[in-house]
Amino acid sequence: MLQSLESPLLEDTVDGAIDHQGYPSKRSSSGGWRSAVFIIGVEVAERFAYCGIGSNLINYLTGPLGQSTAMAAANVNTWGGTATLLPLLGAFVADSYLGRYRTIVLASLLYILGLSLLTLSAMLPSLIAFQSQNVGYFTSYSPLQIQIILFFFSLYLVAVGQGGHKPCTQAFGADQFDGQNLEECKAKSSFFNWWLFGVSTGISITYVIVSYIEDNFNWGLGFGIPCIVMVAALLVFLLGTRTYRFTIKRNGKSPFVRIGKVFVEAARNWRTTPTLKAIQKGTQGHLPHHGSHKFKFLNKACLKGDGKACSITDVEEAKAVLSLFPIWATSLVYGIVNSQSSTFFTKQGITMDRSIGSGFRIPAASLQSFIPITIILFIPIYESIFVPIARALTGKPSGITMLQRSGIGFLLCVFSMVTAAIVEMKRLKTANEYGLVDMPNVTVPMKVWWLIPQYILFGIADVFAMVGLQEFFYDQIPNELRSVGLSLYLSIYGVGSFLSGFLISIIEETTGGDGKTSWFNNNLNRAHIDYFYWLLAGLSAVELAAFLYFAKSYVYNVRTS
Repeated sequence: MLQSLESPLLEDTVDGAIDHQGYPSKRSSSGGWRSAVFIIGVEVAERFAYCGIGSNLINYLTGPLGQSTAMAAANVNTWGGTATLLPLLGAFVADSYLGRYRTIVLASLLYILGLSLLTLSAMLPSLIAFQSQNVGYFTSYSPLQIQIILFFFSLYLVAVGQGGHKPCTQAFGADQFDGQNLEECKAKSSFFNWWLFGVSTGISITYVIVSYIEDNFNWGLGFGIPCIVMVAALLVFLLGTRTYRFTIKRNGKSPFVRIGKVFVEAARNWRTTPTLKAIQKGTQGHLPHHGSHKFKFLNKACLKGDGKACSITDVEEAKAVLSLFPIWATSLVYGIVNSQSSTFFTKQGITMDRSIGSGFRIPAASLQSFIPITIILFIPIYESIFVPIARALTGKPSGITMLQRSGIGFLLCVFSMVTAAIVEMKRLKTANEYGLVDMPNVTVPMKVWWLIPQYILFGIADVFAMVGLQEFFYDQIPNELRSVGLSLYLSIYGVGSFLSGFLISIIEETTGGDGKTSWFNNNLNRAHIDYFYWLLAGLSAVELAAFLYFAKSYVYNVRTS
């Protein structure tokens, strides 16, 4: 279906793209917003499903599965980290073998299977009890043991499905806009903003509806609704097939093979001292351009050695990939901070007064909806007010650069952690004043709305940092590796989640040994999560300084306007 057919390019065709039948894509009938709306719709549904599982996961682990707060938080971080690292594998499969379209379809099927089994695992104890009661004997298998095995298998199958789905949908959506066309180039810049807007809409609905169902009705139903939504998402994606544009792979070679060969050849010629004439000969007289003052050792891959010399294009692509890693490394604390909203923020909320009116209590996990709601409200302001003003001041089409945008988001993360620490100090003081320190099951007389400012700051930070990093890792990487670029962006959250779990484990062991009270004590009134928040605020400030250092010296590739 996706094989390229040789035919003369017409004025209406898009260079480097084909339609679902393999013919050159026509600008008038393919791509653009007509295709992007299908893909954004699919991602809205996928985020609804993913957050329907992840947003309240810590309560399921500490509730039906009976885990401690520290163990549950570590498990949530481990799963979240795995789910956001697996896109690296999904992107490799997509960019090297299956293509983004086929990978999305396959990943969706795995996703649906995982959600189906997850729903079954939540219903299993009741099913076994019902069967045992009817047949007159009890099964020899422990329902809890079966439940745990099936639950974690299903949970990580969802992570595998998400790993193929997440990097490909966004890259495939951005592929629908031709970067060489002025109008479509502007539309692509807006695409990342409206992508986050749509995704945030789906997430906010999830936090309000699904978490309420899970807390007040049935976990099986709470897991089953995301499964139904993912089935609908796959059908929507398939409906848009005739409108999509598909990228043609250059030379039919895997981009991983081409770029990997650059590092191999550069290592093989490591001891060679090339002259200017030798490099010109190896590159057919075309010397590397703006990025070549960095990573000069890769230029040696152009020399004629025992193997076949690499092209200058391959060398420049390798340099482009390598230059992303300092930015990636100095964004990891942002990933650590981002993982707190679904763990300790939620556990804080459970201890506080969540009543509205008479007899109604909002689920603590639903407070996470303030993050996407803030994003939904702030993105139109960003697009219609901030960007025009910044564009007038800087002369840049996007107002500010992608790294400047990310840096602002990192600064807001510092403020968010400081706010979270102050609110937690207030909560602990209130618990102490009312004599509730050793009464963890009694509600602290402090309204849960105190937590809203830290959620709102998270949301505004995401508008800057999340969108800035998304666009950066998509735009600053070779065309055929854009799924990998977005998976690198996603891995910031994955590695951040693992680092968060590692920090929690180290702090738990350090502060909870020899009868001492851990920062993450199951009794949150004796715990000190506020110390953890102060630590993250300090780490975020250090990260921001390092990020600004590397961002200042980064040279954007020529595709960036």
